[in-house]
Amino acid sequence: MADRTTSSIKIGADRSTIMTVIADFPSYPEWAGQVKAARVLSTGEDGLPETVRFVLDAGVISDEYTLRYTWHGDESVGWSIAEAGKMVSGLTGSYRLADAGSGTEVTYELAVDLKVPMIGMIKRKAEKVIIDTALKGLKKRVETP
Repeated sequence: MADRTTSSIKIGADRSTIMTVIADFPSYPEWAGQVKAARVLSTGEDGLPETVRFVLDAGVISDEYTLRYTWHGDESVGWSIAEAGKMVSGLTGSYRLADAGSGTEVTYELAVDLKVPMIGMIKRKAEKVIIDTALKGLKKRVETP
């Protein structure tokens, strides 16, 4: 797997509230910039999404693929590719949530492998844009009444 890109942000809400927004995949196109569609294909015994089909348009990375999710209470959620797309051959990542005073520190980690050759620096820049957009969108979605 490729190098991982990581970034964090502080959000003024508890972990449970944030994790509820993260688990609401159908609403991703409203706040997660590059996600054009997200459809839950299956749920686990706990009722949380297990596999989700995404349509992504992140400029140099545009594709459709399916991710498999693993939930760890309100502390973290991780994902990996369940069905690769035409461009994306591998995708792993996670949200990790930690109490931080009156809010929560959210860390997003992402690694994308592509079927087409791409200079590492360009790929990491695309990962960084995806992460930063997602974190800022998540913060706004959670903190806006």
